Formats: sequence, C-alpha cells, structure tokens
Amino acid sequence: MKTYNKLVRDNIPQIITNSGKKCATRALNDAEYLSALDAKLGEEVGEYLQSGAVEELADIAEVIRAILRAKKCSLQRFDSIRKQKARQNGAFAQKIMLLSVD
Repeated sequence: MKTYNKLVRDNIPQIITNSGKKCATRALNDAEYLSALDAKLGEEVGEYLQSGAVEELADIAEVIRAILRAKKCSLQRFDSIRKQKARQNGAFAQKIMLLSVD
C-alpha cells in the first residue's frame, strides 16, 4: 500500500477502481480543502518549473479555478482584478528585467 494524503481530481478514485485497485478517500472540510489546494498549487507549479510543459499550466489553471470557487470569487471578478493590476502596473509583454534601483 502506498500513502498519498493529497488532493486529487474528482475522477481519480474511479480511475483507480476501474484499474482493479482499491483506494481510500475522505471529503475535506472547507479549511482543509483550501490548505490542500494551496499545497496542490505548489505541487503543480513545481511540476511546470521542472518540465516546462503546457499541460502543467493547464493543471495550474484548474487548481486556480478551484481556489476561486472555494473563495467564492467568480472568474469574471478574478479577471477584473487581473485587468486592473495590468492597467496599474502593466503586464509582462515588454520582457523587462529590473536590474537595480538606487
């Protein structure tokens, strides 16, 4: 038996069962869920940084969407916040590297 103790996508238990294996799961409370989502975000960012794969960015986006739902923030509100920050501070289109400030 291998122990994971990590948040997984909704269909993973059924996929494991369909493969002929058994798994144990439990539902998280709201606080545990947000904590697990934070850990999952770190895991997915690490996987992206290691591989550079676009598929990992899709996983990051899915985790972000789950965090937004858990925090009761719509995608529209999130995008509004993102656009406001881009208006105030710019985006990253010009590829500027800040080297120093005196």
